[in-house]
Amino acid sequence: MQFDPLNDAFVSIFNAEQSGHYEVTVKPASNLLGSLLGIMSERGYIGEYERIENGRGGGYRIELVGAINKCGVIKPRHAVKFAEFDKWESRYLPAQDFGLLLMTTNQGVMHHYDAKEGSIGGRLLAYVF
Repeated sequence: MQFDPLNDAFVSIFNAEQSGHYEVTVKPASNLLGSLLGIMSERGYIGEYERIENGRGGGYRIELVGAINKCGVIKPRHAVKFAEFDKWESRYLPAQDFGLLLMTTNQGVMHHYDAKEGSIGGRLLAYVF
């Protein structure tokens, strides 16, 4: 029984990356997971990904490129103001300007660099570096 499908997906990606696999399939698919994968692909942490429909929730087939050192979901989902990004970066990322905090805002899912640029806050979802 899955309580947090987003966490299960990130754990599967991290475990496959650590064991040297070139691709992994995560289930079930969701729009939120698709948005996060899009950001990770755009920033070069994963290769291409595609949605697989199987009639039972679907999934994503993700191509791994060996660029992920660590990734995970942030629980509880902390609310972050624009002025507090440095505090959360130092808590979840190993160095300044290294890695991404993935977050949801009122303007959609984005990483913290875009949120800083747009001067908007939101809720933290995950981290990757």
